This record gives sequence, C-alpha cells and structure tokens, in this order.
Amino acid sequence: MHILVIGAAGMIGRKLVARLAAEGAVGGKRIERLTLVDVVAPEPPPGMAAEAWAADLSAPGEAARMLAGRPDLVFHLAAIVSGEAEADFDKGYRINLDGTRLLFDAIRQLGLAEPYAPRVVFTSSIAVFGAPFPDAIGDEFFTTPLTSYGTQKAIGELLLADYSRRGIFDGIGIRLPTICIRPGAPNKAASGFFSSILREPLAGQPAVLPVGDDVMHWHASPRAAVGFLMHAATLDTAPLGARRNLTMPGLAATVAEQIEALRRVAGDKAVALIKREPDETIGRIVAGWPRKFDAKRAEALGFVAEKSFDDIIRAHVEDELGGKVA
Repeated sequence: MHILVIGAAGMIGRKLVARLAAEGAVGGKRIERLTLVDVVAPEPPPGMAAEAWAADLSAPGEAARMLAGRPDLVFHLAAIVSGEAEADFDKGYRINLDGTRLLFDAIRQLGLAEPYAPRVVFTSSIAVFGAPFPDAIGDEFFTTPLTSYGTQKAIGELLLADYSRRGIFDGIGIRLPTICIRPGAPNKAASGFFSSILREPLAGQPAVLPVGDDVMHWHASPRAAVGFLMHAATLDTAPLGARRNLTMPGLAATVAEQIEALRRVAGDKAVALIKREPDETIGRIVAGWPRKFDAKRAEALGFVAEKSFDDIIRAHVEDELGGKVA
C-alpha cells in the first residue's frame, strides 16, 4: 500500500504518521510507501522509509506532484485553522477551499488517463454547523456555518460527496470535534483556549481563559482523532451511500467541567494557574459554535471517543508528559 498524508507536519498529522509507522499496515495491507507533505517539511518516522517535502497544496501543479505515485490512500489534513481563516479571508479560501478542489481534481485527471480511484479521508469540522442549535445536534441537522472556516469545510464536504458519487475516488469526510488537549505551542485556532487552560497548568504554567465557565463544547483527544482517521481508512463505505460525511463521537463539556476534571487529576494548584481575561472576539466566535451532538451514525459504524474529561486529560498526561503532572 502507498499512503499519502497531506498536512503530515501538523499535530494530528505527526501522530497519525507515528501510528502508521508503528503498525506498518492498514487494513491488513503492508505499507510499502509513505509520502508526507506539508507547508513545512514533515519529519519522516523512525524505522520507516518515507518521502517528505514542503509544498503548498494550493500552488499550481503541487497536487499533481503529490499524487504522482498514485497513492492507494490519501489523508487530507491540510488546513488553515478557524481563527486564522476568519482573520485572513483570502488565505482561508485559498488553502481550505482551493487546495481541496485542486487535490480532488488532480485525482480526477489521473483517473482519466487510466483507472484510479483511491480512498480519500478528508478532515472536516463541527464548524460546518451554525446556530441556532437543538440541545443535541443529530445526523439530520443541516449545515449553516457562521464562520469562513466552517463554510470552507462545508464546501469541501459537498465536493467530497460529489466526486465520490461519480466514482472519481472513494471518499469519507470526518467532522472532528475540537481536539483537546492539543500538545505543543498554541496555534491560531479560536478554540485554542480549551486546550491551553489544561495543557499549561499541567506543565506548571499559567493560562488565560477568555470565555465564561458556562461555555459548552464538543471535544475528543488527539488519540481519539488518530483512531477516527485509521478507522475511516478501512471502513466499508457502501453503507454511507451518498452521505459521505460523518460527525465524530465526542464529549460535551462546559469550561467549568473541564476545570473540575483538571482539579481531580492535578489538584487545586493547577486550577489556580488559570486567569480569567474575557475576549469579546473569541466570545463572539464561540457563541456560534455547536455544543453537543448525537453522533449515533458514526458510533454505529465503529468510531469511538472518550466518555469523560478525566480520560481526555489522562491521555494527554500519558502521551505527552510521560505519565507525570508538573
């Protein structure tokens, strides 16, 4: 099997590549070739030969270059995150929409020369939904995004479904919950505070909370996100029919519930490191986000996530902190 990972230098991309290297196979098929691409050159995994280079997916000819080896499985993780896509309109549409369209059409062009229809796993987002919301958003709820990022992802979902319907590739889109706790340095995502109010105190550092304690959101760990991707890579897509995009399972929790989970795992001293500094811009963006989902369709297909926020925090401690809290 030949696998292409676009966005391989990102947080989830790195973890996915590490999982692929550790298992050495997908769906019982040995990984013979691994191609890794991102806007900065990804680091090849130890113990596995891989081609890795830096490229801008939205630049002319780059999508065709990435696909030159006709990969059997394509993970499309590349994106400009929510806060940056909202702040830079042109960049968001160029990367999140134009880049996706160029990738999908490059697959189509290869298939015109000789038969070629790879599995494509596209990372979408719960940002495709916009207020007003029911208490729990079900699989039948319509997508009316209230951010440019959500709009770009929703268009990507429609393209994925149409190209799959026409047999150009075998696509599946997974709407990721907000991934928490994200390791490493903060990015420009408006949702970054959900991770920072836990990540920094667990490392003995102060953190800023820009919204109220009553804000509720839908979460899953990086460990669960990689599990979603691996499951999507081998899932029988026939039961999906024309509905190729799935909301992933997750955990609905308020900021207050996050903080209490932190208290249970790391104690009062960790909680005391959180400083409340309201930010109207972030508050306005977050107010238009979904709070809770009923992801029964994805769950019936075998996708799984954590059941408690304590589990999400412990996964971070185990995976990123060597099992120890500062």
